[in-house]
Amino acid sequence: MRDTWRHFVAEFVGTFALVFVGGGTIITSPLVQSQATVLSVALAHGLILALLVSATMSISGGHLNPAVTTGFLVTRRIDPMMAVIHWIAQFLGAIIAAYMLKALYPANVANLTLLGGQRISADTSLLQAIGLEAIATFFLVFVVFGTAVDPRGPKLGGMAIGLTIAADILAIGPLTGGSMNPARSFGPAVVTHVFEGQTAYWVGPILGGIVAALLYDRLFLRDPTPIAPAA
Repeated sequence: MRDTWRHFVAEFVGTFALVFVGGGTIITSPLVQSQATVLSVALAHGLILALLVSATMSISGGHLNPAVTTGFLVTRRIDPMMAVIHWIAQFLGAIIAAYMLKALYPANVANLTLLGGQRISADTSLLQAIGLEAIATFFLVFVVFGTAVDPRGPKLGGMAIGLTIAADILAIGPLTGGSMNPARSFGPAVVTHVFEGQTAYWVGPILGGIVAALLYDRLFLRDPTPIAPAA
């Protein structure tokens, strides 16, 4: 029971921080009239995720993302009951963070930016958005497995994971918002009651995460051949 609560609180706090800091950056961008909005949003998400993944990695694995947890589930690296605990904590953390953004940030810009929620651009179709989110999440989960799961991987804490998030947002942020995380998108949607694009933010990340997890697990983690040291 104690481990359950430890996992729950770690995943709740981490996801809360991601939505609060990421959403807060999007909300305040119009206030400062930033000319580098995508860069600032990418850095905010990447930095907070790197820090919180590092802080929670030894407790809950530092998933902070239902797509990552799903990848661990399909590769049998987390039992189903604990996966459910993670999902509940992640979605609850995201929703509470969105309510805090609504309560604490100026109403005019908070409403204008949908509390920092993601949007699909007008010239991007739903199928394109799903594909973009799937590929970006594939990169994310692949890096998670390569640095946090593979015992031979470099022990970088959450740095590599945060950098992947930042790079993905720079690449697809203007088109889909760069979610890669169903909870990150669902929290603000629940509070604003604007659910447009949620299909892309669920289907894309879950598919991309499953493919990346299975690929890394089956192809690399089950390879008995030791890696030769660099010359």
